[in-house]
Amino acid sequence: MTSSTVTSSQPDRPPRPNLAFRRLRGQRSPAEFAALVRRAAREIGERVSCDARYIGRVEAGEIRCPNYAYERVFLHMFPGRTLTDLGFASRSSVRGRAARPDAAAPRGPAAGEGSGEPPGAVEPYDLRDHWQNDPLNHEESDVLRRAFMTGGGATVAAATLAPLGLAPSATAADRLPPRAGVPEAMALEEAVRRIRLLDDRHGADGLYRRAAAPLRAAYALLDAGATRQTTADRLHSGAGELAISVGWLAHDSGRFDDARSHYAEALATARMTGDAGLEAHAFCNTAFLARDAGRPREAVRAAQAAQRAARPLGSSRLLSLLALREAGGWAGLADRTGCERALVRAQALFGRGRADADPEWMSFYGEAELAGLEAQCWSALGDWRRASRQARRAAQAQDPHFTRNIALYTAELADDLAREGRPDEAAEAGLRVLALLDQVQSSRIQSMLAGTARVLLPHRRASGVAEFLDRHAAYKGPHPVGAGGTV
Repeated sequence: MTSSTVTSSQPDRPPRPNLAFRRLRGQRSPAEFAALVRRAAREIGERVSCDARYIGRVEAGEIRCPNYAYERVFLHMFPGRTLTDLGFASRSSVRGRAARPDAAAPRGPAAGEGSGEPPGAVEPYDLRDHWQNDPLNHEESDVLRRAFMTGGGATVAAATLAPLGLAPSATAADRLPPRAGVPEAMALEEAVRRIRLLDDRHGADGLYRRAAAPLRAAYALLDAGATRQTTADRLHSGAGELAISVGWLAHDSGRFDDARSHYAEALATARMTGDAGLEAHAFCNTAFLARDAGRPREAVRAAQAAQRAARPLGSSRLLSLLALREAGGWAGLADRTGCERALVRAQALFGRGRADADPEWMSFYGEAELAGLEAQCWSALGDWRRASRQARRAAQAQDPHFTRNIALYTAELADDLAREGRPDEAAEAGLRVLALLDQVQSSRIQSMLAGTARVLLPHRRASGVAEFLDRHAAYKGPHPVGAGGTV
């Protein structure tokens, strides 16, 4: 990696904060309010990938007018109000005048410069809105729609990333602007959000190789340089987060060496720019990978390094997750005392609640993940009863949006029950996981299920076990890559 070259330019015209929307959030944290938005979307059959960062962008005025899907959700949440009442500009006043962070991004000045409009005046369309409501791009919308309806996770990933100008292409680098500006930074951040959303729903196996090309494009942007220092910082942060996201896809699909390389790249980016949040995130994932790769002492050290980086950031939830990463390492070392101490610390920090300082990428971390990671610790220590209790709690508490995690926690439950000596319940849980594998592609989950099947083989006569074993044997999904066994 090389650092960005920053040249002087006229500063961006600052957006006007959306104070009306901020008042509507009240005392809730951005993450809590984002959860309410997602819940309201489900109530009316919409799907939006709202998170704390999105709420922050709205309140900062970066999104002057939401896309149609978000508009429907917001008007459902606040009946009787208009977009203007919510602090947004009318659609007619901004439609078509803002930069679109797609493959047709300007080659010269950053979008919005010279147009009289601030960058990011209109929110980039989510997939469904882009397909249904963008009359300016019928051909691209039709391609996206067909890809989603006929393709698997990898096809969806390609279609999702293509409009951002970060899609796989042999000539992608040739299309990059001579200097990266706000549209490129926005495209990079949107790529991270979309990859995370697709992973939540479909798992990593079909996404990994497709997501590697946007990462290469991101570092090509850094090499090209940025129009101003703030944009350079934003690009470095986005590239680091994208490296972690791609590393996680490699990690979850069993490509441990690739994951380690991507996490190291993110860590180097963080160290180069002094980004403590990115450093904590990179060490967090490195600890998780070390545990899964059978290097528990490294997992402990990486988790402790992550906690040192994270302490000044003011996020108790982040420190809670990092304590869980440390607990996982102690469990791998069969150090029950060390594990229990870290678990107690994780639970106490979690109990302090959410805060504005919580990182965007932690939107997955709630009661379900806390219970799921604790279940994995007890499983590693051979305490199957505690493990199964926590795994059941995790599966029941998980937000339906996180399909992959529901499958993961249920697979953990099946394995713990099988080893606890409850084969009928284990088979029932295993069948639920098999039912989800049409939607989720994860080598980790497939490996866990294969381990459960091996444990249940001597119990074929127990209720439901034969059905599970037969259906598991008939499953034709992708073969697990990398290390097997439970995690």
